[in-house]
Amino acid sequence: MAAAQIAEWQKRAEAFKPLNLKQIEGPIAELDAHLTLRSYIVGYSVTDADLDVWKAIRGNRIAHSSVIKQGLYINVSRWFNFIEESERPVVELASRGKEMAKKAEGKSDQGNYDIGLQGTEKGVVTRFPPEPSGYLHIGHAKAALLNDYFAHKKYQGKMILRFDDTNPTNEKQEFEDSIVKDLELMGIKPDQVTHTSDYFQELYEAAVKMIKNGKAYADNTPQEILRDERMNNVDSKHRNDSIEDNLAHFEEMKKGTPEGTTWFIRAKINMQDPNGAMRDPVIYRCSPQVHHRTGDAWKIYPTYDFACPVVDAVEGVTHALRTTEYNDRDAQFQWMLKAMDLRHVYNWNFARMAFVRTFLSKRKLTKIVDKGDVWGWDDPRMPTVRGIRRRGMTVPALQEVILSQGPSKSITLMDWTKIWATNKKHIDPIAGRYTAIDTKDKVTVTVTGAPATHTDMKDLHAKNPAVGQKKVVFSKNIILDQTDVASFAEGEEITLMNWGNAIVKSKSTTVVDALKSPLATLSGNAPISSLELELHLQGDVKKTSKKVTWLSTDQELIPVKLYEFDYLLTKDKLEEEDDFEKFLNPTTSVLTECLADCNVADLKEDDIMQFDRKGFFRVDKAFKNGEPAVLFQIPTGKGGK
Repeated sequence: MAAAQIAEWQKRAEAFKPLNLKQIEGPIAELDAHLTLRSYIVGYSVTDADLDVWKAIRGNRIAHSSVIKQGLYINVSRWFNFIEESERPVVELASRGKEMAKKAEGKSDQGNYDIGLQGTEKGVVTRFPPEPSGYLHIGHAKAALLNDYFAHKKYQGKMILRFDDTNPTNEKQEFEDSIVKDLELMGIKPDQVTHTSDYFQELYEAAVKMIKNGKAYADNTPQEILRDERMNNVDSKHRNDSIEDNLAHFEEMKKGTPEGTTWFIRAKINMQDPNGAMRDPVIYRCSPQVHHRTGDAWKIYPTYDFACPVVDAVEGVTHALRTTEYNDRDAQFQWMLKAMDLRHVYNWNFARMAFVRTFLSKRKLTKIVDKGDVWGWDDPRMPTVRGIRRRGMTVPALQEVILSQGPSKSITLMDWTKIWATNKKHIDPIAGRYTAIDTKDKVTVTVTGAPATHTDMKDLHAKNPAVGQKKVVFSKNIILDQTDVASFAEGEEITLMNWGNAIVKSKSTTVVDALKSPLATLSGNAPISSLELELHLQGDVKKTSKKVTWLSTDQELIPVKLYEFDYLLTKDKLEEEDDFEKFLNPTTSVLTECLADCNVADLKEDDIMQFDRKGFFRVDKAFKNGEPAVLFQIPTGKGGK
């Protein structure tokens, strides 16, 4: 069905090409109506329908002017600008010719997936090899989605999820389970799940073979001296030890003896190489800790740089896609394959993701979790997949933002604004609208002229009736936010949203309220405790400057706790020499207690909704047994927090 719809819109794209305003007005108006509650022309991700229609409009100066420059069609303009920003399509403009088209093409690197992978005609097998020492963060999500894209969507091949479990000190089954779950949530289904530990015997035998072939040796140089020697191209004193001695030391390592723990195995490559990664890297070390899968069967573990090319070759991986931080280690990867006479694996590197005021280092994330600076790995302030989803990020939006980056090699510092703005595009059409009033200094209001207490059924979403309906209780007894009431002048006409206009008759303050409230101290004025309004439904809502939310107290008001979060860091970008703890934001959450309308009692955990004039929220804890509901505010791109 989707394919048929795409084909239909590709045909309809021709209707946007005539250089005649009267001929294209009808098709553009139809497209505008079609996009009222849609982010894309067909389905929930970009398709050829979006690209072909976009190109048809952009290539027609009259259509482009009507859509963008004059802003006559709001929905089409919104869609057009988003496709331009996220996909960067290229179209040859008749007025400027090939020169401008080439310039535009030069800007499209981020979304271009035609990266020229070699050897694809023989099939494509990719792998995503996370270490199970923490939860997936957004950087891991990019790597996983790109490997999935090239394996399944671009080349109809195979993707392997391989846990790189070679460091028993930090790894847990909990982290493995969370990684599998997070990939499922992102719509990634690996064809095979493996572990590097499945190949410990093969890896051990490969290391023995390298030692016997004179391509590896045992070393016990202290770490600081080893670092200096590698930096200054100095050979280790053990570099030319006999094969027998090297094997003997490796055997001690395998047994996990005290003597064995002081040794490690290094590949014998070239200590004079200008590429530091080629200066005899460590490929095996002794670690007597119990492994979460293999127990105490092994006391020696391969390094990632040794295990990865070996297991890639054994598992049939054709293309190792990884971030550009591995650029210098690609030569080492290829050397390992040749040294062990293994099948060839191509390397392709892409830029890692980096965000302002965010760190993705697993070591740093682990530290703030262990110290209790955050609630855990799924804290909504964390850049983990769990964290940003708990804050209200939807899976389609996460996929869209990451895939729009493409396999570009250019590292850019991204603002969270774009990712949350994309998310809003997905939640705005389906989030029900509710009302909440701040509990602190709420104002009791009497509405004279109000009819007897009654309940009406209203749409939860004015533009999308499919979202459902809610109860709206009308009565003379209502409450308003203190900040709204404080701005009212006596005799002023204001609008009670979703009801009508009212005239401010009188405001009053009690001495007790004045003494208790911090607002009085800050402003010099006591807070308003009560207000009288006179209903004036014949008033024109278009002429009032203040539209305020309200709640009738003649209903069950639901207590809610609303959390708003800030960045974890106070600095946009950490430098290598920075102590990140000195830049941790001391205040990263603000709690506001409110009373909400009776319909909030029906919300469930994970529901996404909007409180009028307060923003979008995700329900983290539903209202139950009188306990307040807990909701997290979802950023919308106006600050990116």
